Amino acid sequence: MLKLYIGNKNYSSWSMRPWVLMRQSGISFEEVTLRFDSFAPNSSFKLQTLALAPTGKVPLLADESLVIWDSLAICEYLAERFPDKHLWPQTVAQRAHARSLVAQMHSGFGALRSFCPMNIEAQLQETGARLWAEHADLRSDVQQLEELWTPLLTAASGPMLFGQFSIADAFFAPVCMRLNSYGLPTSTVVRDYVQRVTQLPSTQEWIQAALAEQDFLQFEEPYRQHR
Repeated sequence: MLKLYIGNKNYSSWSMRPWVLMRQSGISFEEVTLRFDSFAPNSSFKLQTLALAPTGKVPLLADESLVIWDSLAICEYLAERFPDKHLWPQTVAQRAHARSLVAQMHSGFGALRSFCPMNIEAQLQETGARLWAEHADLRSDVQQLEELWTPLLTAASGPMLFGQFSIADAFFAPVCMRLNSYGLPTSTVVRDYVQRVTQLPSTQEWIQAALAEQDFLQFEEPYRQHR
């Protein structure tokens, strides 16, 4: 059976992507959580991850003796391993478009990542309003999301970016969590899409598990001193 190594569900946005993809698509896997005790070289987390792959990060996917690291590489591997699941959209043009979006998410949106780290448990709307007022680059990142998503959602035959759920939606699931937690302003079209992603069974399962962790990690909390 496939084995997916992840970090704390409340904080680990990269882990969330392949986990939601696999759960939503009905791909069976064993989940292994490696708690974020620290990211120092001698931390338990680093020692465990470095024993599995050279990056010392999660997520990691193990398929027997093969280990794949990096969320995008994992999703591409799953698309090849399970072609019947149609993890990318159906047409060549849609797949190219979806891959472009996923690659952009993988390497971009630095302000949104930096100022609004994923924290599912926290209610940070006041912080979000302050960050929104203070940081033009954060507003620019959200505007870029609007420009990327709105035409797709307007034209889509289904509720997700390319109609049916795909890797693209899984990759943006942590962004939806950020928009929720920080209450960042968006259009109705984007807000409705965020709500649909939030209500996916796989996303709801992840959220409920994140809330149940009750594992406050100070080094992951730039805005709170306690739960």
